[in-house]
Amino acid sequence: MTRGSLTARVLLLATVWAVIALVAIAVVISQLYRSGSERAFAELLRAQLNSVINAVSVDAEGRLEGRPQLGDLVFEQPGSGWIWLVEPLADARGPRLASVSIGDGTLEVPPIADIPFDDRYLRFYPARDSFGNALTVAETEVELDSDGRAARFRVAGNREVLNAEIDAFSRNLYLALALFGIGSLLVNAVAILIGLRPLDHARGALGRIRAGEADRLDGAFPREIAPLAGEINALIDTNRRVVERARMQVGNLAHSLKTPIAVLINETRDMTPAHAALVRAQTDTMQAQVQTYLDRARIAAQRGSVLARTEAAPVIDRLVRVMAKLNPNLEISADVEPRSALLAVESQDLEEALGNLIENAAKFARSRIVVGLRPTRDQEGGGRRFFRIDIEDDGPGLDEAEMAEAVKRGRRLDETKPGTGLGLSIVSEIAGEYQGDFALARADTGGLSARLTLPGLSAEP
Repeated sequence: MTRGSLTARVLLLATVWAVIALVAIAVVISQLYRSGSERAFAELLRAQLNSVINAVSVDAEGRLEGRPQLGDLVFEQPGSGWIWLVEPLADARGPRLASVSIGDGTLEVPPIADIPFDDRYLRFYPARDSFGNALTVAETEVELDSDGRAARFRVAGNREVLNAEIDAFSRNLYLALALFGIGSLLVNAVAILIGLRPLDHARGALGRIRAGEADRLDGAFPREIAPLAGEINALIDTNRRVVERARMQVGNLAHSLKTPIAVLINETRDMTPAHAALVRAQTDTMQAQVQTYLDRARIAAQRGSVLARTEAAPVIDRLVRVMAKLNPNLEISADVEPRSALLAVESQDLEEALGNLIENAAKFARSRIVVGLRPTRDQEGGGRRFFRIDIEDDGPGLDEAEMAEAVKRGRRLDETKPGTGLGLSIVSEIAGEYQGDFALARADTGGLSARLTLPGLSAEP
């Protein structure tokens, strides 16, 4: 979840919490309702048992008599599972008294040792009637007169009716909580999307800055995000000032070094030709290296600037035209795709890197040079967009050992060709400063392929 959408993360956490909470609430309420229903069921059986006890007595001969009326027709329906039953004990005589609903069957009596009476001399136990109904039986034994005549009183209720009611309540409860949960999630989703909309606005503003369409985070942000936007704008302003200061200092240093180098060159006029050539060659090398290090200082100062933005196609086309005029014997062409590619580099650095590579290729190419640009992936998997520029020639090429040697500072593999040996190392430094890559490889034409990888920008925020 570290790289996922913040909106999706919040929605997922809210959904998981809502599901857990609603399931827990459903289970708790269902259990509470079941417990309450079972207590009410037991109280109903106890009340009906008391009514049967009050309606039954013994006559002078000790026979059971009475006709309990419990006010519920289920006791008059055979197989309903609602039964009352009075059986004589001790000196009581006569047949049992029973509701119509029991039919010709009876109820088994479990041993008192297994299910004892409570302190009110009452016990409850499960049973089944002759119709197969699952029952809960309330039982007690009562003395009916002073002669010790007693009877066993039992009232049974249909357990399946109770379970059906509980199941119906649970279904309705789950349905209601499910509808409530779905509604709550939808409301939460809308609230989260509206609440996080300023972050989307900030993301879009940052995308416009990266695309070069803006140089600040503009817009009204809520109180929680406003400090972040202010800090980002302050960082951009500081970065711009640092870049401008570095450029100014580099320009001042370059200007201050021009005069001493020019004086040394002028002094060679009074020297012998051999000494003059030696001094002039060294001052030229000095001038080239000073300029190189000044350029590196400028790149280091502006490294990581979010405002660096260069259209690759115009720069490549312009360099190809210039190099084609300087090398009329070579066919130099460009193959840029897409033409709208934007590079997160300064135009001066891109021109210097490509100029060095094309100039180096022109020294060794036999007839043809191709400059191509294609999008590529971030080698470190960071999700950034990169572009690779290939400069291929049809020259003799280099083997792997020579390729490794060529990119070292000041190394020249062919001393017959002009140069200071700094070109490829400069290109490598430019690529490194922009977190890109530079490598040499064998071209399909048999010559050398210089591959420069630089970070790109997306045209869409």
